[in-house]
Amino acid sequence: MAWVMRFFVSFILFIVTHIQLSNGLKSRSDFPTGFVFGAGSSAYQIEGAAAEDGRKPGIWDNYTHAGKMVDKSTGDITSDQYHHYKEDVKLMHKMGLDAYRFSISWSRLIPDGHGAVNPKGLNYYNNLINELVSYGIEPHVTLSHLDIPQSLQDEYDGYLSPKFIEDFTAYADFCFKEFGDRVKHWITFNEPNIQTVGGNDLGDIPPSRCSYPFGVDCSIGNSTTEPYIGVHIILLSHASAVQLYRAKYQEIQRGQIGITILAFWYEPVSGSPKDIAATQRMLEFHLGWILDPLVYGDYPATMRNIVGSRLPLFTKNESEQLKSSCDVIGLNHYSALPIKDLPRTFSKYGSDYVRDISVKGLFLKPMLHRQEPMSHFDSRSLQRLLEYVKVKYKNPAVVIHENGLPAHGENYNAQALKDTKRVEYLQSYIRSLLLSIRNGSDVRGYFVWSFMDCFEILDGYESHFGLYAVDFNDEKRKRYPRMSAKWFTSFLTKEKNSAGISSY
Repeated sequence: MAWVMRFFVSFILFIVTHIQLSNGLKSRSDFPTGFVFGAGSSAYQIEGAAAEDGRKPGIWDNYTHAGKMVDKSTGDITSDQYHHYKEDVKLMHKMGLDAYRFSISWSRLIPDGHGAVNPKGLNYYNNLINELVSYGIEPHVTLSHLDIPQSLQDEYDGYLSPKFIEDFTAYADFCFKEFGDRVKHWITFNEPNIQTVGGNDLGDIPPSRCSYPFGVDCSIGNSTTEPYIGVHIILLSHASAVQLYRAKYQEIQRGQIGITILAFWYEPVSGSPKDIAATQRMLEFHLGWILDPLVYGDYPATMRNIVGSRLPLFTKNESEQLKSSCDVIGLNHYSALPIKDLPRTFSKYGSDYVRDISVKGLFLKPMLHRQEPMSHFDSRSLQRLLEYVKVKYKNPAVVIHENGLPAHGENYNAQALKDTKRVEYLQSYIRSLLLSIRNGSDVRGYFVWSFMDCFEILDGYESHFGLYAVDFNDEKRKRYPRMSAKWFTSFLTKEKNSAGISSY
């Protein structure tokens, strides 16, 4: 294919650039004018106040209250940003963040998913946005971050039903109308390419649907069809919301809108043709599942050939809407993962999605846990990812919406605050990002996951990613800056520094 040759030539140029710029990273001033640095969170993971001020349950509330987390935890209180947002915004300002990425809890704003608006929820988000703007911090808002109101799940199985498209569009319409005068950066959905695999195939994140012999501990669902139906409805919901935004708001509000996907890079475990082909299948199923419709108007041919009639079809009109539906694409990148070819038989990895791809590798659980699966990290994975996206998908505008390294165990004692490995990770990945930009990738921003410790997907409070530690045993949820927060502050606020870690 032509794009393969373009990728090869471009990657050679990248190697030359890498050699020339091996000492490249000095400070944020090395990045293009207007490049945005920030940190992120999501509503259920950080807000708390789960049953306060009119908020009703989302699918994560029911899931965690059923005791399905490994540590039996919930997000009922978590970091309690709902009550500490002013304190947190001051910390963001002190750190020198350009932007804060957060999500709106649909269940807090429109508790039943449609119908009446919760005035206290509206007031909270207005206050948070106003506080950010008052400190010169850009709000980057995600409308649905792996969470939807439980009422919609109960009413019509959530994003498995076409009814979801209308309800999501109405919810997005309200958000654009109420917040769009201050919010100029919108993301419709976060990580649909893992939301439906985890929620509707494996069943180990909400809505916890799956079927035998796939998945874990599910009483309802169909692992062979639901992941593909779910992504299809989510993509159509995204396109509908974008069409509305552009028709009613974008010209006046002058904002941008897009979607964010989980974006691991994959490497074959050997040079065998089968492992190389398996790795390409993985890229098509993981990245192409979302990016191909957004750029080319349909799912990858590889997916169509393997999944067959289980993969829904787009109408001509839907295809055209999707192809022009992203001003920016968010990529959540953590690491590279190894892939090996596997015959298409029932897989012990417990996923029909895995069986469809016919791969064996440490990819699905790390995808969900966001863990670095190797003993050391290799930040060149980000460069390879961005090169692949640049060449195959016409160099779209990209923002790295999540990048971070987890730690385990105690999270706020003196030793845990000295997160040297995380500093090395961030420094290495930011340098790699700079190299990719200088090699032509159109990257507009970079967000660390996460601003502070929070309730983590699958792991609850057993892992933590925060630049700031949170004492979850303290009623006031006291925040403590880690070494990584101090390093990031130095990088962002000093005109020139070595971007090293020796001073901490």
